[in-house]
Amino acid sequence: MPRPPSFRRVGCLPQSSYYKPRGIPLSVLQHVTLTVDELEAIRLTDLEGLYQADAAEKMNISRQTLGRILESAHRKIADALANGKALQIEGGQYELDPRIARDVPPPPHRFRRGRGGPRHRGGRGPRQQ
Repeated sequence: MPRPPSFRRVGCLPQSSYYKPRGIPLSVLQHVTLTVDELEAIRLTDLEGLYQADAAEKMNISRQTLGRILESAHRKIADALANGKALQIEGGQYELDPRIARDVPPPPHRFRRGRGGPRHRGGRGPRQQ
């Protein structure tokens, strides 16, 4: 019986879950799914410029595992860009880094539920005395 996969530590969650070519409806496009842990590996190595060993340590995985994750992520991103596919970001075996979790901002307003507060149309905002 294979060993269950360990959770990869992720420093932040994506602000958007889809990227697509402009001018083409999402319903018509094929899509490629990039996992959250693949996005984190790309962020740490390509955006922040960390060496693979340092990025692997931050994600709580081995350097070899990080290399496989990066290879998969680069292939998926190249497929989406070269073939005009939508890039969907979701899923994966990850956990939010507990040291950073308290500093994560709430999702953008379009993802919140309910109404209320001074931004709601018809709301009056704080009372003036």
